Amino acid sequence: MAAYPVLSRYSDWLLPGSSDDPRLLHVDPSDEIWLYPSPIGQGYRQNIHLRDDLTLVIVDYAIHRHVIYNFPAEETGVKFEFPITQVNDLPSRFLPMTASNTLGAHQVGKRVFEIEVVFKGHDSLQTYTQACMERLSPQNQRLIEEMLKTYWQFQGGRSGLDQNAIINCLIASLKANAAPDESLMLEYALPDPLYIHSVDLDYANCQPITSAMRSVMTQILSCPYQGKTRRQYLEAKAQELVALRIQAIKQPRLPPFELSCIYQAASVLRSQIINPPTVEALARRVNTNRLKLNQGFHAVYGTTPMQYLRNCRLALAQRLLMTSEMSVEQIAAAVGYDSRNYFARAFRRRTGLNPKTFQMQIQLQMEKLAS
Repeated sequence: MAAYPVLSRYSDWLLPGSSDDPRLLHVDPSDEIWLYPSPIGQGYRQNIHLRDDLTLVIVDYAIHRHVIYNFPAEETGVKFEFPITQVNDLPSRFLPMTASNTLGAHQVGKRVFEIEVVFKGHDSLQTYTQACMERLSPQNQRLIEEMLKTYWQFQGGRSGLDQNAIINCLIASLKANAAPDESLMLEYALPDPLYIHSVDLDYANCQPITSAMRSVMTQILSCPYQGKTRRQYLEAKAQELVALRIQAIKQPRLPPFELSCIYQAASVLRSQIINPPTVEALARRVNTNRLKLNQGFHAVYGTTPMQYLRNCRLALAQRLLMTSEMSVEQIAAAVGYDSRNYFARAFRRRTGLNPKTFQMQIQLQMEKLAS
């Protein structure tokens, strides 16, 4: 197995850049510029500090060798990502930043060109998490509530708290636990059915870039101002972009019976990931037809029933790689793959890493925490 370099904090491996770099669309001497070193890739990260708790980041880079990133969360907060690359299916994402590490790999040769809006602090984490949750469907709100309660009880918290109280308690626990450990990982806290069900939140989190968002993104990239006026302008545009992102979270527009059929079908797939029914059999089981089943999955999840099944399998596989001592072959079989090679290809497409490499990195991380 090839040994890939493991990258940690950006400041540990990126190189300081200059505001004279001609690639920058606009720049101020107060901006923080970081360059990707030539042995790894090319491109830059431009951090525009707007307030103590708000940073606008413009990134444009491509990686040309296999590397692993394992970034510890340095601060609590939230990050909104907005891809600029002209590919229609690239979504915007909302990412809470907590005490857990981020492990993965960049895709070799793929250009990453995006705007990031980063809010720092526990207050931002609470405010924006709640704002996004309130826009979700009742089904996903109940799922989050169940996950939070289970997670809180796993940490030894009392039961009987409402959702807002649990969020507040969890944020308080994150303040007291600066270093990641098993007690802060959902992979250890949630039972299998609930963990697999959390795949639904991944779909809900990824929202298409709307024309209104695209317009604000263009205004950010073509900012004509300098100094204090520039910061005020970009702060207003960053806030506008995030507000549009939150407003874009929409509930599925299906009749109640059809929506119920889709939720039932998804539940069947989650519970039968090893021997799932065919699409035709699944449609009959939930009292609909294949066409309406496919259309309903696209409306609710933005994908097909079989792709939903694959994502459930890979989510469970990732959990097993992190928490069990099973071999890759055993895990592949446990989540419904007959071939280790086919499983490895699917897992690599999801995470950028081979299953064994991912497993080894998790083990190394846990060993460091234990030492």
